[in-house]
Amino acid sequence: MRNDSRLSRTLHVLLHMARRDGPMTSEVIGQMLGTSPVVVRRTMAGLREAGYVRSEKGHGGGWTIAANLSDVSLLDVHRAVGGPRIFAIGSDHPNPDCAVEKAVNAALEDTLREAEALLIARLGAVSLAELVRGFDVQCDPSGPAAASRCG
Repeated sequence: MRNDSRLSRTLHVLLHMARRDGPMTSEVIGQMLGTSPVVVRRTMAGLREAGYVRSEKGHGGGWTIAANLSDVSLLDVHRAVGGPRIFAIGSDHPNPDCAVEKAVNAALEDTLREAEALLIARLGAVSLAELVRGFDVQCDPSGPAAASRCG
């Protein structure tokens, strides 16, 4: 099964935007991610609607950060880009007459609901500002091979 990479790819873009002087075009972002500018605009639209980024058209335009990074969590970004349900595990053909399936589904639902609540709480507790600080530590110019890690 393929992983949904919208959150990680969007966070990647936001970190680059946070450390860039000036806007990033959809074309530049698309090249960085290996995707088309159309896909970039579709993804960024959710962030714009949430107030996390803004876009300017025309020469010198592009995408810029519009929110305080301390006020935006990983969960906020996940929701803004239309991220999938955290867990998509369960029966795709429920049989309400089967006692075994009822027991299995009840156990799975309770366990997954608890796990999802924990993950959502953790995603909500990590801000983009924390990611930027981690990026800055990794890319400290005095550190070994910073240029190769932080292009």
